[in-house]
Amino acid sequence: MKKGILVLFYALVALTMFAQSEGIAIIPQPVSLEKREGQFPFTAQTRIEASDRNPDALRVANFFAAQVRKATGFAAVVQTTAAATRTNVISFTLNKAEEADLGNEGYRLEVWATGVVVKANKPAGLFYGMQTLLQLFPKDIESKTVVAKKSWTLPAVRISDYPRFGWRGLMLDVSRHFFTKQQVKEFIDDMVRYKYNMLHFHLTDDQGWRIEIKSLPKLTSVGAWRVDKTGTFGTFSQPEADEPRSYGGFYTHEDIRELVQYAGDRFVNIMPEVDVPGHSMAMVAAYPELSGTPGTYRVNSGEKFMQWNGDGTFYAIVDNTLNPANEQVYTALDKVFTEVAELFPFGYIHMGGDECAKNFWERNESIKQLMAKEKLKDMHEVQSYFVKRVGKIIESKGKKMMGWDEILEGGLASGAAVMSWRGVKGGKEAASAGHEVVMSPNSNVYIDLMQGDGAIEPPVYSTVRLKSSYQFEPVPDGVSPSLIKGGQANLWTEQIYNMRHAQYMTWPRAFAVSEAVWSPKAKKDWNGFIGRVEQHFQRYDVAEKKYATSMYEPIINPSSDGFGKLKIELSTEVEGLDIYYSFDNSFPDRFYPKYAGALTAPKDAVNLRMVTYKGKEQVGRIVTISVADLKARADRKKK
Repeated sequence: MKKGILVLFYALVALTMFAQSEGIAIIPQPVSLEKREGQFPFTAQTRIEASDRNPDALRVANFFAAQVRKATGFAAVVQTTAAATRTNVISFTLNKAEEADLGNEGYRLEVWATGVVVKANKPAGLFYGMQTLLQLFPKDIESKTVVAKKSWTLPAVRISDYPRFGWRGLMLDVSRHFFTKQQVKEFIDDMVRYKYNMLHFHLTDDQGWRIEIKSLPKLTSVGAWRVDKTGTFGTFSQPEADEPRSYGGFYTHEDIRELVQYAGDRFVNIMPEVDVPGHSMAMVAAYPELSGTPGTYRVNSGEKFMQWNGDGTFYAIVDNTLNPANEQVYTALDKVFTEVAELFPFGYIHMGGDECAKNFWERNESIKQLMAKEKLKDMHEVQSYFVKRVGKIIESKGKKMMGWDEILEGGLASGAAVMSWRGVKGGKEAASAGHEVVMSPNSNVYIDLMQGDGAIEPPVYSTVRLKSSYQFEPVPDGVSPSLIKGGQANLWTEQIYNMRHAQYMTWPRAFAVSEAVWSPKAKKDWNGFIGRVEQHFQRYDVAEKKYATSMYEPIINPSSDGFGKLKIELSTEVEGLDIYYSFDNSFPDRFYPKYAGALTAPKDAVNLRMVTYKGKEQVGRIVTISVADLKARADRKKK
C-alpha cells in the first residue's frame, strides 16, 4: 500500500513539474530552450551574485533584485563576492572568453534545482537574460506589492539566445499628445522587458514642439502649447482667438539628459526625430518667417488643416511646411541640430521628411527661383534639395541622417538611412541602392491603428490586427539582409490621450513585433505565440497594465448577394473560439445561438451583437454593430 502511495506521489510530482515546464511562455521566443526536470525554489535565503564586480553586471543584478523584492518581500541583497557553496545562488556572470554566437546581446541561462546562472559576453546580454529569467517566475512576480506565497519556483531550463537584428525599436510620438518624463521612463521599462533596444522619439510635429532649443526659445514658449481639446482628433472646431493655449509641455536639456541616462542604463538608445520640412506647424507658429506663405500661424489643436484623398494623395489647407528656398530655415535647423546632437549620443538623427504637402510650394516665387537656379525639375527634386542640405547639417554634427521613405523621392543623399513605412517598397528601393534600412511598414507595425473592428475600437482610419503584426518580416524577398538594420513598431498619438490607452494600443501587438526582430524566423508559430500571449495577459493583470483583447473578437465580413440580401460571415484570429450572437438587441452569452455559418439578418433587425467564448469562459468583449452599418460596408465592397 505504502509503495503504491509513493508511486502515486512521485507521479503527481512529475506531472506538476511537466505542467509547469510546458507552461513556459517566453516572449520573444528564444533561439534555443531545453526543458529539464526539476525546479529551483527562490527563497528569502537565495543569494544573488554579480561576482566579477563589473559595474554594469552589478546594475543588472540590482535591477533583478529590485523587481523580485517588490513581489516577494525578500531582502534580495546583491553580493559581489562568490559564495563558498554554489547552492541556492542566482549568478550574473560575464564570460572571460567571449562566445562568438552570443555577440553583444546574447546570453545563456541555466536553471537547475540548486541554482541559476546567467552568462553573457557583454552586460547587455546579461540584461536580456535577466528579462527572460523574470518571465520564468510565476505571474505574481509582476506585482507592485508583496504577494503572500509559500514558494516561488522556476522550471529547470537551459536557454541559449541572441537577437536576429540589432535594431529593435518602438516609436513614441510625444508631439500630438505630450507624455511626462516619468511616463516615458515607464514606456522604456515596458519595452525592455521584451528586449527592445531603440526608442524612436518623435519630438516635433504640427501639434507641438517638445524639446528645448536654447538658441530658439520660441520653439517651446510658443510651439509647445496649444488649445486643449478632447474628442476625435482631426475633427475639432477651430480654436477661438481668446482660448488659452494651456495644453502641452516640453523636455528641457536636463530632462533629455536624464532620459538618455535612464534608457542607457537599460541598454536602450534614443533616436530623436525633428520632422521637417512638412509637419512643421509648431515651428512656423513660433517663427512664421520660416514659412513660404506669409500669415499668422498657431500650433494645431486637432482641427482639420490637411485634405487626405482616398487615392493616397493629399494637400495642405494651411501651409505647414518650411520654405526650402529660405536660407533662414537652414540657419535655424543648424541651431536645432547642434543642440539635438549634443543631447543625444546615438549615432543617428531622424529628420522626418514624410507627408510634405507641396501645393503651397508650387505657387511660391522664391521656390520657383530656386528651381531655376539649381535646375530642379519638379517638387520632388525641391524636397530632395532640402533633404540633402539637412543631411549635410546633420553630418556636420557627427551624426548620420535617417528619414521616412519619402526622402527617396527626387534622389537620396549619400549615406542617408531610410525608414520604410509605406509598405516595404521604399525599403527595397533604398537597399538596392546600398542604403541602410529600418523596416516599419504601416501594414504590419503601425500600432496606433485599430486592432479590431471599428464598431468597438476607438476610431482610426485603418486596421492592423495582431496577426498582421505577427506576420511582419523585416527582410523582404530579394533584399540583402546585411542592409536591413532591423524593424520597429510606431505609436502615433493623435488619438491617444493618456498612457493607459497607449498601453492598450501597444500590447499585445508589440509582443508580436518583438518576436519578429529578436527570434529566429524559422521559430515563428502563430498558435504557439497566442498561447504565450495569453499567459502574458495574466502577468499584465497582476501588474495592472492595460492591454487589448481584440484578438478574441469577431472579424466581420458582410457582403451582398446581388439581390439586396445581406450575408454576414464571422471568423476569429484565434483558433478554438465560439461566437454567439443576437439580433434582438439583447446581450448574448454562451447560451445564445452559436455561429455556424453565414448569417442573414432578420427583415426588421436593427443590431447584430456578438461575443466570443473559449469553452465556458468569455474572452472577447460584446461587439455591437448596426445592420445599417453592415449594409453600408457590403455596398462599399461592391464598388
